[in-house]
Amino acid sequence: MSEPLLTSLWALSVSIFSVGGMLGSFSVGLFVNRFGRRNSMLLVNILPISGGILMGFSRMANALEMFIAGRLVVGIYCGLCTGFVPMYISEVSPTALRGAFGTLNQLGIVVGILVAQVFGLDVILGTKTLWPLLVGLTVVPAVLQCVALPFCPESPRFLLINRMEEEKAHAVLQKLRGTQDVSSDIQEMKEESAKMSQEKKVTISELFRSPSYRQAIIIAIVLQLSQQLSGINAVFYYSTEVFEDAGVKQAVYATIGAGVVNTIFTVVSLFLVERAGRRTLHLIGLGGMAICAVVMTISLALKGIVSWIGYVSVVATLAFVALFEIGPGPIPWFIVSELFSQGPRPAAVAVAGLSNWTSNFLVGMLFPILKVRELL
Repeated sequence: MSEPLLTSLWALSVSIFSVGGMLGSFSVGLFVNRFGRRNSMLLVNILPISGGILMGFSRMANALEMFIAGRLVVGIYCGLCTGFVPMYISEVSPTALRGAFGTLNQLGIVVGILVAQVFGLDVILGTKTLWPLLVGLTVVPAVLQCVALPFCPESPRFLLINRMEEEKAHAVLQKLRGTQDVSSDIQEMKEESAKMSQEKKVTISELFRSPSYRQAIIIAIVLQLSQQLSGINAVFYYSTEVFEDAGVKQAVYATIGAGVVNTIFTVVSLFLVERAGRRTLHLIGLGGMAICAVVMTISLALKGIVSWIGYVSVVATLAFVALFEIGPGPIPWFIVSELFSQGPRPAAVAVAGLSNWTSNFLVGMLFPILKVRELL
């Protein structure tokens, strides 16, 4: 197999996950309006279980197609969950803590990335014989979620506004808030429901045609694009190769370090998002990342000239990751639910998610191809 073909298959195996994410994110509204937020998350657990089985047995079957198909299926699941989870968290959280709680979604993602990086070490499961077990472990979180989700309440907003089940919504709110007096929350939901009843059903095309939604959906899309086109996934998909190119020995451990920084600064963001505000944190994050990207580019260009410059590249990369998690990482996921009311929210989440996963796919697919052309 030629080197360009091998690189293309590798890029496809990585990026097909994002194709699944695109398909899944666009299907969010089909589930949440029919089954509810919690039940939707519960139902789609069949996807990572089946995807994990496909990937786990792909080596035994000597079938690359099984691995790629498994990545696609898991990608569809993740695309759905990038809509389900922020929406659910937003609708069960107190208004004053909605931003901080929304950041928990990103915290779960980065912890998952870090755990996968650790398990992927050569001394654990990152070997030629054990990697099928590593990718097969995808089924474990899905099984845990199947066990835990039935104990979680349905979104009170969905119960009251979509199902008109005020008593159930009242009981759920009392449980979530830890108080018997939830009249203000109920009243706010009723006002939103009354407003919705005067509006026609909001479709995806209506989001762009209606002046009431157009600015908000453009903001949501731009935020998603700023997250992915910042280059963060090129760092995470191919970080080990980047560190190796910088001349760093034991580059895989530098990659683990990036995962640790990723997790720490997501926790930092939890405490900053309500104090500093969404816009401020997002702009600080993007501005700092731009500076770090310039430093990374210069250091990689000088790697054959200055012996110690590789470590500058590592520091710049870690700072790049830290600044990403301050704002551009968590904020775009939950800001969509804050920009839109109950009616247009599912359609808006679908559009924003599709934008995110499409740009994710382009970065994941084009980055290794550009690297090969650079070498040629």
